[in-house]
Amino acid sequence: MILEHEIPNGTKLYFANSAKVKRNIENIASEILYDNGFQEIVTPLFSYHQHLSIADDKELVRVNDAQNNSLSLRADSTIDVVRIIQKRLGKNTEQKKWFYIQPVFRFPTQEQYQVGAEFMDEKNLSSVANLAVNIFDKLELKPLMQVSNIKIPKLLVEMFDELTLEDFRHINIEKFLNLKVEWLNKLVYLQYVESIDEVIDIAPESIKIELIKMKELCSQMSYKNSVLAPMYYAKMLYYDELFFRCIEKNEVYASGGRYKNEDLTSVGFAIYTDALCENLTK
Repeated sequence: MILEHEIPNGTKLYFANSAKVKRNIENIASEILYDNGFQEIVTPLFSYHQHLSIADDKELVRVNDAQNNSLSLRADSTIDVVRIIQKRLGKNTEQKKWFYIQPVFRFPTQEQYQVGAEFMDEKNLSSVANLAVNIFDKLELKPLMQVSNIKIPKLLVEMFDELTLEDFRHINIEKFLNLKVEWLNKLVYLQYVESIDEVIDIAPESIKIELIKMKELCSQMSYKNSVLAPMYYAKMLYYDELFFRCIEKNEVYASGGRYKNEDLTSVGFAIYTDALCENLTK
């Protein structure tokens, strides 16, 4: 029996102080983004293309339209925003910087509120990572920023027959160390940018190139509370290179990275409002 006051597991209810905190987060984020040349976009709740953004399409909440075409509730905003700007708005706008404040949905009843920003036709991830830091500074938060490069796990899988991407998803450190490769061992334990040159000096050329990108990203950001995580692998389909997460007490407050949609390279991030609300209302 479902009682009248019950709400589905995974859904959100904000009222009084928690609703005020949520609105304050959104207001601070939107002011900073507007000040940096971004414009707001609100995308449809339903989409035909979410399967192109989500690694596991079992997470999609599916329905059919009037012509029986399959569509789903919005599970991710990034690629939909880029696709709509490119394909629908097209020549009607030259705006490259967009942000959105809206929830995404995962099967069966999970809601997640986000503030997201996409900088289209831009390759420098620090351009948006610094904005995320500015938002956290305004909220008086100092989460740990974890800098990764999705390309490194993919290259390692190509180099070593024993490794699969599942090993990186589950952080199988023992398997990495059992390969007994000096530069790989140093890569596993690499955490601080001050130590990255020690790995760059002995790593293969393909790995060296990707580590230099991580080093350059860190030098372009003034944020001190940051670490390197070269073995981390994100599950999103579209991130192809540099990637970051902002974490505090095992809660992910934000994530972002570089990605491609067709031939267009862009960078973006999302701040997870629910996790911030829980922290700021305690």
